Amino acid sequence: MKPFDLLAALALPDSALIDRRVPKTLLIENATPTAADKRHIREGIEEIRWLAALKPTTIGVAEYRDAASEYLEIAVLKLTLRSGARSERLTELMHRAVPYPVLLAACHGEATELSLAHKRWSRGEAGKTVLDGGLVTVALGNGCVDELTATFCNALALSRQPRTSLHTLYQGWISTVQALCTAKVTGVFSIPASVVEAEDRAHALQEYRRLESRITELTIAANKEKQLARRVDMNLELARLRTDRNAARARL
Repeated sequence: MKPFDLLAALALPDSALIDRRVPKTLLIENATPTAADKRHIREGIEEIRWLAALKPTTIGVAEYRDAASEYLEIAVLKLTLRSGARSERLTELMHRAVPYPVLLAACHGEATELSLAHKRWSRGEAGKTVLDGGLVTVALGNGCVDELTATFCNALALSRQPRTSLHTLYQGWISTVQALCTAKVTGVFSIPASVVEAEDRAHALQEYRRLESRITELTIAANKEKQLARRVDMNLELARLRTDRNAARARL
């Protein structure tokens, strides 16, 4: 099986392709990092590449403006990380540093993580953009494309996304990533039919993950518990959590 290839999956026109190296100093200058962040940038990043610029003139999709945001361009970037890098923090800094919405592939060894995040105007600094909500991310395994990931790659293609505006295009990619996150739980890949459905699914997935994490923690604690009465209570709590987790899974 071939490793994941973001540009091949997106199937962008040649007019959108750039493939240019970006100096790490630009991330330091634009992401307002702390002293610790600057060290992580210098030590943890091997390379930043600007793969493509998606604009009305390069992909034929209209720009978008409203009172809260403007989508004039979508940047497709690749971040290559070194061993021991703080990948989650560096990914967030990348999204914060770029004034446009970003489709980012963060590569760490053979593993790749895709991430997206909507942007809006800052309420405190005129002309500045900030993240509008958290990052939407999905891990793509150890470099080999399995059946679900292959289906996901087919769905990522520009021609399969909504093209009313750059905003709807970007939301389409977010919904596609969320579909893969959901498929990793349910085994079924399906794109949400609407933004509302996508939001409902995202909330259900967040709840499922929270419950799964709590079940894992409590199971470990129950196995170590010596007092019988306390262990019984913990097992009852586990039963309740599993019921709630099943309910969250049913909403996916």
